[in-house]
Amino acid sequence: MASRSEQLHLAGFLHASHPVIHSHAAWRLPETDASGFLTPEYYQGIARTLERGKFDLLFFADVLCIADQYRGGFEYTVEHGGQSATMLDPLLVASVIGAATRSIGVGVTRSTTYFQPYDLARAFATLDHLTRGRAAWNVVTSASDSEAANFGLAQHLEHDTRYARAEDFIQAASALWASWGQNALRLDKQRGVFADASQVRRIDHVGPYVKVRGPLSVPRSPQGRPVIIQAGSSERGRDFAARHAEVVFTSPTNASAMKEFYGDLKTRVAAAGRNPRSCVILPAVMPFVAESESEAREKQALNHELADPELGLVTLSRNINHDLFQHPLDQPLGTLAHNRGHKSQLEQVLKLSSDENLTLRQLGKRFAESRLLLQLVGTPKQVADQLQALFEEETGDGFVISPASLPVAYEDFVRLVVPELQRRGLHRREYRGHTLRDHLGLPALDDARQAAAGTR
Repeated sequence: MASRSEQLHLAGFLHASHPVIHSHAAWRLPETDASGFLTPEYYQGIARTLERGKFDLLFFADVLCIADQYRGGFEYTVEHGGQSATMLDPLLVASVIGAATRSIGVGVTRSTTYFQPYDLARAFATLDHLTRGRAAWNVVTSASDSEAANFGLAQHLEHDTRYARAEDFIQAASALWASWGQNALRLDKQRGVFADASQVRRIDHVGPYVKVRGPLSVPRSPQGRPVIIQAGSSERGRDFAARHAEVVFTSPTNASAMKEFYGDLKTRVAAAGRNPRSCVILPAVMPFVAESESEAREKQALNHELADPELGLVTLSRNINHDLFQHPLDQPLGTLAHNRGHKSQLEQVLKLSSDENLTLRQLGKRFAESRLLLQLVGTPKQVADQLQALFEEETGDGFVISPASLPVAYEDFVRLVVPELQRRGLHRREYRGHTLRDHLGLPALDDARQAAAGTR
């Protein structure tokens, strides 16, 4: 297929927080380091492990609040260690990782709803310099009224308005990254010329949502701009990704849904006038791997046993911007109106609840186990077989690996599964370049391409 490479890409998924990622039980598992998340060594160790496994990147999801929709407050979230009970600033964590690694890319989530183009563009250009070209920006529009309250607003923006602001925002940020020409920095001591001012320009961006003069105070970074990651799954989100994203993170619940998303988004990328190879699609999976299948299934069973249904509902309530505690836990959810939260996730859980006649408690349990991600269970060979089958079925250009425990799940995957993928020729044995764009097979951005990136 013209839009795919012969080898799959791998990305690690993480929060800058206590060990609760897609598995809400992760921090309680015996092998998990539950206390290290406030230290630099914790994140550096995980990144080094993934770098040994030749992962393309490690990226950090983020939210800007402690989840407090469920039961009308944050107490259950904090007391039981729910997702977002703690959230460090991932941009600062990314800098710590960059200093401790040489090759792996580092992606950071930043919201177009609650930040401004100038401070975001400056931060990511700085990160790209300090990592020598390994930075990525996961573009999100945020999802909850709780985040709005932390930024002095009464309520969150409506879904389509968020994406309209994101379009305006990314054009302004891209123009700022292009405000220094490739050869603007001269450092000519003899002539006393620090930079060629003719290659530095104001952008004078005036849009419907953001306004910024420029130029940026950071010279052109090694990649020209960070790699753009996006994870929207609604119709509006898919269109946004087709225009702008170079990596798309997606979390369908099964292979059929992965395949539908992959084919649909590649079609939209082509319709947007882009080469489908310029957009790398990575569905998320959660592996449980061990030397024997029985041991792997024991790992999965313990994860499921410790998954608290109400913690699943805490995260789901935040994501759909609605307190699910208002509904009977032992009855099916029924229908809900969209309420400024994640539209695609609301549709996903309503369909799942209806199709399988799940009670709200059962839905919360499923969500707490893996946030509905496809789980891969077995020996290294069995997990590699499953990944290979998904890859050959064109469900993605690779995978986001979500750990069921930290850091052990990543250590096991790199020690056990990666060599099996390498033996099959499905994964690189060495990095073939220096930047994240090199790892992903994306073209470098010269001045012309950089300028075009801001006007899509």
